[in-house]
Amino acid sequence: MMKDKRVLLTGASSGLGAALAYALAEQGARLALFATNLERLEGVAEKCKELGAEVFVHAGDVAEASDVQAAVQRAVEAWNGIDVVIANAGISMWVRFEEVEDPAVFRRLMDVNYMGVVHAAYAALPYLKDSRGLFVAVSSVQGKVPVPLHSGYVASKHAVQGFCDTLRLELLGTGVDVMVVLPHWLRGTNLRQSALGKDGQALGTTSRRHSSESITIDAASQQIVQSMLKRSRQLVMPWKLKLLTAVYALRPQWAEAVIRRALRKQDLGK
Repeated sequence: MMKDKRVLLTGASSGLGAALAYALAEQGARLALFATNLERLEGVAEKCKELGAEVFVHAGDVAEASDVQAAVQRAVEAWNGIDVVIANAGISMWVRFEEVEDPAVFRRLMDVNYMGVVHAAYAALPYLKDSRGLFVAVSSVQGKVPVPLHSGYVASKHAVQGFCDTLRLELLGTGVDVMVVLPHWLRGTNLRQSALGKDGQALGTTSRRHSSESITIDAASQQIVQSMLKRSRQLVMPWKLKLLTAVYALRPQWAEAVIRRALRKQDLGK
């Protein structure tokens, strides 16, 4: 169980982050919730308190190392250490590369999706070593396979995968475990509405539907917590996507055909 575990969770104000906060609160974890939107963050914290959790919030941007460092220090001062860090904050994109009007969108994706993970690990690592704790990066199956219209997002998630795989090797023998979460499309998030378009701005309402392979954020959060308890090195959701990643490694053309077919179904609303 996660009872009394000291947990720092980024991207906690909505979507999967909020669902994870509730799942951890139900298990009695002590929570430091981090996100940019203070009002939504406080709303999540109130529900966590109703579930019996000890919780505080810290508003900031994971792209800013000083913001993440400040949140870590607050947690350490409050609880004399940290047991688990979940780097969950992220943004997406939905546009063909050739249509992008300003390549600065790629920097923003890397700053949030990749550097946000790096900042969390850098700030918390000394305390995770003390507690022989767990570092969790919520990535995407797109950190293993490419998906059209997501070039910057895919690149950032590949960076996360490479960073975490290397960090895990460097930490062998320290007692610190590194876990990477690789979900497919998630239902119940605003990731698509906040995805960046060709002008670098959020797309807002989109007509694209989730595929039949998508999973709910509640189901995803429960799977993540269970994998955290096992201190797994990787969680792919749904499990059958492990096959796609394996096929891509061995026969990339076959996997790409599957991906293109899935995107066509979404465009047709099937």
